[in-house]
Amino acid sequence: MLVFILAVVAAVGAVFAAAFLFRKSRHGTDDRGHSSTTAGHAGSMLSSLFLLAFAIAIVLPWTAADSARQNTQTESQAITDAYWAAAALPAPAGTQVQASLRDYVRFIVDNEWKLMAKGRLSQEGWARLDTLRAQVTSLQVSGTAAETARSTVLDRIRDMSSARGQRAVDAKTRPPQGLMILTIITAILVCAFPFLAGARPRGMALIPAAAMTAMLTVGIYLSFDISHVFSGALRVKPDAFTTAQQEFPRIPESR
Repeated sequence: MLVFILAVVAAVGAVFAAAFLFRKSRHGTDDRGHSSTTAGHAGSMLSSLFLLAFAIAIVLPWTAADSARQNTQTESQAITDAYWAAAALPAPAGTQVQASLRDYVRFIVDNEWKLMAKGRLSQEGWARLDTLRAQVTSLQVSGTAAETARSTVLDRIRDMSSARGQRAVDAKTRPPQGLMILTIITAILVCAFPFLAGARPRGMALIPAAAMTAMLTVGIYLSFDISHVFSGALRVKPDAFTTAQQEFPRIPESR
């Protein structure tokens, strides 16, 4: 942060130094008024900088949300595959594993999803997954089919754990704070620049200025609203897990 501040100070200082030297050398002419070359150039650069920051502030959350949505599909599919594999385990062990999987999904949808909007996952969810892994690992089965089913369930639980870890990362993902601050600052400067350059709009000229300010305000609000993948207008919903819940009844139970 200190390096960034020093760079800004150095750049501003270079501009004033250049202006002083050129004035001393009597090179060029005075450039005054809101329609001057300097004002036009500065206005164009400010608009470009705002558009760049705003575009990044929109694209980053959109990409993160798409990635998080795909990850929930991967996690849900791993759970469903584990449920299918558990059906091949002998009862009552297979029935217990299937019940644990149903409870795990229900916990994600009903409890954990609300917590993810705050940027974290529940420790209880991790504990449930660890208990399920230990439950399957400790199973004593005999026969090729049962051994294969047990191995498959353990593989799918590892996939679930990996996807859950990625979901924990997704829950913490936000655009860089500096980017959001830069977007706000440039938006304010874009709105205020005509006044800073010396223009004094009156009458009907105030309408486009007011409309621009209103639209920029809405845009900034939206960029903050979609900045987190599990909250706001662009939030990822637990659709993948509710789909798994709907699929469970179609899967045969362990016998």
